[in-house]
Amino acid sequence: MCRKAKSWLREKGVKAEEMDLNRGLMEAELDALIGSRDYKQFLNPRNEMYRERNMKEKPPSRAEAIRLMAKNPNLIRRPILVNGSNIALGFEEKTFKDVSGI
Repeated sequence: MCRKAKSWLREKGVKAEEMDLNRGLMEAELDALIGSRDYKQFLNPRNEMYRERNMKEKPPSRAEAIRLMAKNPNLIRRPILVNGSNIALGFEEKTFKDVSGI
């Protein structure tokens, strides 16, 4: 999780379990995390592969995106804050506030 997100959570007294996405997630874990949400939101637009493959204009299929994120963890947008069925992708204070229930 990025330092800004960690600091924000700590300042607000939000207890969060941290997961190292650099170790990667299995395809089944990614599929469950994404659920019925738009999988394209989970792709990191700052990632080199994302830019090289022009994923903004030509996004991969859901199955291919999950496969690529499982093999290339840096392709996963982060940080990810999960609270029940609510998820925040990337650090934006308003979204983190909404998801954390503060």
